Amino acid sequence: MKPYTDLEITDSYIIREFTENIDPIELMWHRDDEDRTIEILEETDWMIQLDNSLPILLKGNIFIPRHEWHRVIKGQKNLLVKINKS
Repeated sequence: MKPYTDLEITDSYIIREFTENIDPIELMWHRDDEDRTIEILEETDWMIQLDNSLPILLKGNIFIPRHEWHRVIKGQKNLLVKINKS
């Protein structure tokens, strides 16, 4: 089972929600097969950590290059993002 729910999927983007009830252990390090720009749709205290970097707050737009290891770090409320695929 995936740690998120895809609310809308198109060829160019995905609207994805992570709930506040998720077990943080489910938010594993992973890589994606395409470049992605993550757009944060609601203010949040969730964080993202890219390989060899310290975690940063999810805000604005964040670019994740293809095959770069990364993970999401759980915050207090639900997380709603738009994932733009390149």
